[in-house]
Amino acid sequence: MAQAPKALDDARGRLEAIYEHLDVSEDAQVRLARPQRVVEVSIPVRMDDGSLQVFPAWRVQYDTTRGPGKGGIRFHPDVDASEVTALAFWMAIKCAVVDLPFGGAKGGVCVNPKELSRLELERLSRGYIRGFYDCIGPDEDIPAPDMNTNATIMGWMADEYAKIARAQYPAVITGKPIGLGGSAGRVEATGEGALEVLKIYLEQQDKKPEDLTVAVQGFGNAGYYFASAAQKLGLTIVAVSDSQGAVHSKKGLDVDSVWRHKNKTRELKGILYSETSVDEEKNVDHLSNEELLCLDVDILVLAALENQITEDNADAIKAEVILEIANGPVTSNADKILGEKNILVLPDVLVNTGGVIVSYYEWIQNRIGDYWPAEKVNERMRERIGREAKACFELASEHKVDYRSACYMHGLKRITEAMDHRGTHGYFIGDC
Repeated sequence: MAQAPKALDDARGRLEAIYEHLDVSEDAQVRLARPQRVVEVSIPVRMDDGSLQVFPAWRVQYDTTRGPGKGGIRFHPDVDASEVTALAFWMAIKCAVVDLPFGGAKGGVCVNPKELSRLELERLSRGYIRGFYDCIGPDEDIPAPDMNTNATIMGWMADEYAKIARAQYPAVITGKPIGLGGSAGRVEATGEGALEVLKIYLEQQDKKPEDLTVAVQGFGNAGYYFASAAQKLGLTIVAVSDSQGAVHSKKGLDVDSVWRHKNKTRELKGILYSETSVDEEKNVDHLSNEELLCLDVDILVLAALENQITEDNADAIKAEVILEIANGPVTSNADKILGEKNILVLPDVLVNTGGVIVSYYEWIQNRIGDYWPAEKVNERMRERIGREAKACFELASEHKVDYRSACYMHGLKRITEAMDHRGTHGYFIGDC
């Protein structure tokens, strides 16, 4: 079995092909080859039993040419410097794709948060801010939630920053609880933004939602809000999965009922879609995550982790369209195989930008002290992601490239132009 490439190598490896379609200066290529700043700290946490544990943590600012760093903080036992750097790289591309005045950053702690009590989790969260206080700020680097972090954790972090600074700086963290300066519409933004991209694609292809089936790998917040909104649009959600496994029904699942049951019992239950939301297991299959990936559906949604489709399983994929809500769920080698099978991939660097767009709006609201209703936030998010999606689709058609290449071209053009405006080798030797 081939080993999936390291996320960082895979992410940066895509650039070489993109440069062939863009006039990118050598200076910009050199700058994008390495992160600007990688900071590692050790966070000591006093556990409830009195023992002391130390957790390694990172904050990476990959590129801040277009503005302060922006990127979430994830708590996961497999987090390392390479993964955080790759995620920061993707954030730089994503912010540029949807024209946000941010660079790319990311943070992570190597920890299994499920093994911590709530008090231990709070100590760890506040410890992260103490460790990285000098690296972050409303004009330097603005963290947000990511895997296994949430609004409560962001609230603790914003509060710890304010204690150290001895002043209120709500714009230092986004994804906070609304009572602490969070934005309405933030929780559902990633999933609903992904649906907006898919909707535009389906309209351009003249495909009707009610004729299409969908399987969703990863039934967390992003996966749920996507699936719920997609079902309301008319798409049939035939399967969903979490880390424990998947449930599947050809008739379609009742997404909202499955979600309520999961939050109540911490397990997926096959609740069929019906007008009366009947709770039943009849005609429902229990599958593994691997089996879900290979279902014969029209659209496969990847909302879990990186490297879910690799060269080992790409040949088994039957979906016509893959929608990447997770970061880096398809490796570059798998991309080639999927392309040969004429399976279209709508890429993460466009699809999952709804969350960072609304984080941007939260940052603005914090700075001006004026807060908007969810309807205004969602309308502005859909307008921005829709505009940039159409631009990427047009670029793909114009240059006859896949959608991932078009999105990278769209974002990199903005980043490299900003770099070049500060001077290039050619400028300083008088060639231009």
